[in-house]
Amino acid sequence: MIRPRSKSPVARPRRGPSGEIGTGMALMVMAMALLPVGDTLAKLLTGVLPPMEVVAWRFVFQLAALSLLALLLRHRLRGPIFSPLLALSGLCAVVTMSGLVAAFAVMPIATAIAVFFVEPLILVLLAAPLLGERIGPRRYAAVAVGFLGALVVIRPGLDGFTPAALLPLASATGYAVNAVILRHAARSRSALTIQTGATFYATLISLGLLALLTATGLVAPLSASAPGWVWGMLPLVGMLSAATFLMIAEAFRRAEAGLLAPFQYLEIVGAVGLGFAVFGDLPDAMTALGTAVILGSGAYVVHRERAAGQGAAAQTAPQG
Repeated sequence: MIRPRSKSPVARPRRGPSGEIGTGMALMVMAMALLPVGDTLAKLLTGVLPPMEVVAWRFVFQLAALSLLALLLRHRLRGPIFSPLLALSGLCAVVTMSGLVAAFAVMPIATAIAVFFVEPLILVLLAAPLLGERIGPRRYAAVAVGFLGALVVIRPGLDGFTPAALLPLASATGYAVNAVILRHAARSRSALTIQTGATFYATLISLGLLALLTATGLVAPLSASAPGWVWGMLPLVGMLSAATFLMIAEAFRRAEAGLLAPFQYLEIVGAVGLGFAVFGDLPDAMTALGTAVILGSGAYVVHRERAAGQGAAAQTAPQG
């Protein structure tokens, strides 16, 4: 989750690794360690349930966990939970989760996550028209290189191409749009408010989509006849998702986005490790090459974002 950048001319106090910044970094590392675990469980579930049903149940149990937390931590709620802005955020969350879970069902987790990591590059493209941010030619060049890396992974027109490779690309687009929405929502709402409200709408939308797909015969829900382990895993996936996104939100509250962004690339390490340990999947040479290009261009964008933020802070700092 991305919070709005501070426009205050007063510099933030420097704190050591054991303070707020250190806590934020630790939370981000833990979140990136948990994300591949949730993705692995989701892939296991797609072996017995349709992807849309996995998504719907994931949001149901995520909402249950967040609602309980919101009840216990009522003092942490700030701003309206129910609003068109959070409804739009919930829709983006459904697009993001549906694309990823559907991709996990037909391709290795690491491959899907590699394509998904074009999200920071898509966010750069959206930042100028939607947020009014100034983007320089070098960042646009990094975006172009990153998309070339995505094409290496997706391989359109080649023997290794499958239309399913476009699913994580759609998921990354939904996530980037949601990041823009969350920047606006965070101005008047706490992280717990945003996550609870957005998950509420995501649950309604995903259940509605599942009902529609069932009515048209495109999906046959199987949870009623699913083995017992599924009903132990579904709540676990929902709780992991809720915990992960709250950790990310809290990390961004405690530390600068530019400092935390590189830790997001730890997710691909976990995805490769768990994909191999659980499913025996390893990226082929082309996928590894494309992933390296995507991560390199994304790291450059993060570097330029941080440099731009430091430059703006230096210009607004009081002279003396």
